[in-house]
Amino acid sequence: MTTSEKSTAVRAIPEFEGVHDIWPRGERLDAIRAASQKFHDRFVAGPQVQAVKTFDIAEVPYPSRFAFQGYTLHANPFISIINRMMVIQFTGFDGELKTLVWEPTVTDGSAESPFYDAVQRLGDRFNATRFFAHFHNEPDDVLPRLGLTNDDVDYISFDHLHVQDVRRIMGSSQIPDGETAPPQALFPNAKLLAHTKEVDTFDSLHPMQWAWYVEKGMEGVDRERLELFDGDIELGEGVALLWTPGHTDGNHSLCVNTPDGIWVQSENGMAPDSWHPEHSKMPGVKWQADFYRREVVLNGNTLEDSLEQYDSMVKEKTVASRSKVDPRWSQIIPSSECSSRKRQWPIRPTFSHGTLDYGTIVKP
Repeated sequence: MTTSEKSTAVRAIPEFEGVHDIWPRGERLDAIRAASQKFHDRFVAGPQVQAVKTFDIAEVPYPSRFAFQGYTLHANPFISIINRMMVIQFTGFDGELKTLVWEPTVTDGSAESPFYDAVQRLGDRFNATRFFAHFHNEPDDVLPRLGLTNDDVDYISFDHLHVQDVRRIMGSSQIPDGETAPPQALFPNAKLLAHTKEVDTFDSLHPMQWAWYVEKGMEGVDRERLELFDGDIELGEGVALLWTPGHTDGNHSLCVNTPDGIWVQSENGMAPDSWHPEHSKMPGVKWQADFYRREVVLNGNTLEDSLEQYDSMVKEKTVASRSKVDPRWSQIIPSSECSSRKRQWPIRPTFSHGTLDYGTIVKP
């Protein structure tokens, strides 16, 4: 990526400057924790977003052994995870109303990733897909219910680009294999906010990354429609994107300031138990975390850098405010959350924040 392609519509977060360069690793974690507390104190006292709405998109199968770093005791090889989408409105730094759609997953595109393609074929073979896959909404269905159209969206973003076919969201000049026409942009006027490292990953996938990325998912996408950034940024009043590497190199987490304080959405963990294993009732989670003296439990499907991911989860739980319902839990909502379906017992979240509903979405 060239320097000119990087975003000029955002502001760097000064509290985190240089913390990822600190060595050795124990001192880096201390620095990240201290910077996160400083950022929390400043951000929570500042402006709030105008509106936030959360919608369930789909439930899909996920290997149980990945969900909580292998700490859980279970008999079910798969659980269901709920993918969620957020619509956020806020005032940009130019003073204009902005609309951000966070995690607008197109399920047909996700099925193209090598991992979910194999899972789909396995499920069809044993007629088991119907037990794990449930579809609630498509991104196209959500915005009209809020009085918006896809043309009204200024930004879209994902915490990372695992299982995302960006062509089906941003459009492409190329015709995908097996199709007859190039995909059209789902959000014609929106820019895709993405970390430079995440976009660069598509240029050369490592074997440890291959199963989770749609291999040609960026082919033919107009790079002028990307807003690339490095590190941690504030997008506008009450909205920030925190660089939280580890799960992927370019992973970032959504941070919004609301009347109930700061909320973070992340895929580094699969339930509130992931950030607070000391309160978990899932067999094995609390015991294993205590045995290893670990304060978080990772979503462990890739582990590109487990130490970075650990630090990132500490960053998230320090930035987030505490729940008004139960202050033992930080206000972190997994972007892919472990379902609470009975058939998954005993892998069911000890606590769930549910969905967010603040303010009123308005037509720009």
